[in-house]
Amino acid sequence: MTETRGTSHLSSVQLQTLRQDLQEQLERRSRHVLGLRAEAEDGSGADDTWQELLVTLTAADRAIAELTQALERIEAGTYGRCARCEAGIPFERLKIRPLARYCIGCQRHAEAA
Repeated sequence: MTETRGTSHLSSVQLQTLRQDLQEQLERRSRHVLGLRAEAEDGSGADDTWQELLVTLTAADRAIAELTQALERIEAGTYGRCARCEAGIPFERLKIRPLARYCIGCQRHAEAA
């Protein structure tokens, strides 16, 4: 029988490594957003600069949400499982793309659709 739930395909060391990487990324992004918000509150700058700042801030907020969700999935025991087929996503893929929600096969299928 194949295990399809939880993070049992990842060792505790691998899971801790991924959690630490995600937390570090979250801290970096959060500091970046604080800087962007301070810049936005300054209010000086051309309309083009303001638009670029809003786009950057929106993208940074989205990244923070994705990182937070990944950390929540670790706590829930669902991190590293494909959202489509529930197969375990290999550590090597998660190390490169820690926000990956799909295994390679399902990712290819989604991109082809």
